[in-house]
Amino acid sequence: MPSEPADIAYTIPGMSIQDSQGIIELLQMRLHCLNDLHLTLKHVHWNVVGPHFIAVHEMIDPQVDQVRAMTDDLAERISTLGGEPIGTPGALVQRRTWDDYSIGRAEAIEHLGALDLVYTSVIEEHREAMRATEATDPVTQDMLIEQLRGLELFQWFVRAHLESSGGRLSTRGATTETGAAGQAAEQARRQP
Repeated sequence: MPSEPADIAYTIPGMSIQDSQGIIELLQMRLHCLNDLHLTLKHVHWNVVGPHFIAVHEMIDPQVDQVRAMTDDLAERISTLGGEPIGTPGALVQRRTWDDYSIGRAEAIEHLGALDLVYTSVIEEHREAMRATEATDPVTQDMLIEQLRGLELFQWFVRAHLESSGGRLSTRGATTETGAAGQAAEQARRQP
């Protein structure tokens, strides 16, 4: 099984092989990213503890289900374009440009702080993919826009736990998951 997309022999009518190949490569990276995201979300679901356990535990599973559905859409679009979607763990690890999620068993607020950074990265990369498909493949772009709508909603759910009544995020300025988790926990301790 290949770990990188193979050259394609056909594509959809009205699109060049070259354009299709570029979109397939872009979608393959989105597929790796969202496969990683749904695994990360399940990790959080299993390892969240503390006073807000049940709220976060139950909030995460619907996100997992919807992200998994997004991966299916991405894989099917790759196939539609004439490509071969690669969904193996080895390929994901080999091709990814990010580190594993760094938080183990931790309080809900710490996981939410770290997830805020995870979602920020996923959303930024999805937006780049959306812009890259605008001229050549509006169908793929529409799919990415719809996925962004869901991802942004999920981040809002996460951020609602991290936001002060004045609109300030406890993770503001954090650059690492561990740092965001620590900032979120510190802010929670200071609140009455």
